[in-house]
Amino acid sequence: MPTKKEPTFEKALERLDEIVALLESADAPLDKALSLFEEGVKLVKLCNEKLDSADATVKQLVSIDGELVEQDFLGDEDEN
Repeated sequence: MPTKKEPTFEKALERLDEIVALLESADAPLDKALSLFEEGVKLVKLCNEKLDSADATVKQLVSIDGELVEQDFLGDEDEN
């Protein structure tokens, strides 16, 4: 049985927006709402995994004693 291709981050986020709109409309029967909720939870997990993966690969070049060194990008964390 072939496995479905994993959606891109953008497609997953787009589908999450659709799911939220459907759930907020409150028109779906309970079974359908639960199914949409479960799909949404899976998509949130997928998006978080993709963001974590991207975060782990982002690097920055910094100058230490006149030499350029590559290190993990920490964003706002090292500004405190």
